[in-house]
Amino acid sequence: MTTVHAIAPRTALFLPASNPRAIAKARTLEADIILLDLEDAVPAAQKEAARDAAVAAAQDGFDGKLLAIRVNGAESAEHGADIAAVANSAADFAILPKAEEAEGVKKVAAAVGKPLMVMIETPKGVLNASAIAALDGVTCLIAGTNDLRSELRIPAAAPRDGLALALQTIVLAARAGGCWALDGVFNALDDVEGLEHECVQGRAIGFDGKTLIHPGQLAVARRAFSPTPEEVEEARALVAAASDGAERFRDRMIEAMHVRQARALIDRIDTH
Repeated sequence: MTTVHAIAPRTALFLPASNPRAIAKARTLEADIILLDLEDAVPAAQKEAARDAAVAAAQDGFDGKLLAIRVNGAESAEHGADIAAVANSAADFAILPKAEEAEGVKKVAAAVGKPLMVMIETPKGVLNASAIAALDGVTCLIAGTNDLRSELRIPAAAPRDGLALALQTIVLAARAGGCWALDGVFNALDDVEGLEHECVQGRAIGFDGKTLIHPGQLAVARRAFSPTPEEVEEARALVAAASDGAERFRDRMIEAMHVRQARALIDRIDTH
């Protein structure tokens, strides 16, 4: 389903809804979207309190930033209460983890009544990603790279080569369904060079932005997923020079598709 928000986020910061200091700090950060987590980051004993805190935080707002709340999965005893709470909250989106089949996602989308960001974290989810992205209500696919590594039995220290097919499949499914595509998290908090490499790789694959787990990762991801000054200059010059049909621009041939691509890049930089 085509998202109602035209410009995709470059930076999507996860934080536990059970951490009030993190929520307060998030309002001051330059993240495009805040992802409040009710699932993996929240201990079992704090689930109810985290749910209440997420709803309250959504009501208070995040200074113009988009906000999503990740619910517990369908197998969790907290799932129903999470869905009801998010449905009645001021959050912009809901996030469904570990999606595997379109029928289950369709039920969640209908119940929550908000644009749904769906995490693809298992082989079955990857194989069904196209059907999931095509559903009404689904606005984004998120690559759950940690779980995918585990499910595919890829060693934690191995490079991302083994995830290449899964990641490209997620991007293809998102594009076919008119959805955003967000890359998975990078776990090594002090490895700035590694994060930058993974962000550059993610953009080259076709992801719109990256999910993050620490505020210190924001600047690197924002820079990597933003057009460079050279790209912006090239896009503005192309749009200004284009007339109609196939024609020469600088050292190459361009046509209407290249003009649309250039306009999209300009819109992205002007909006952000």
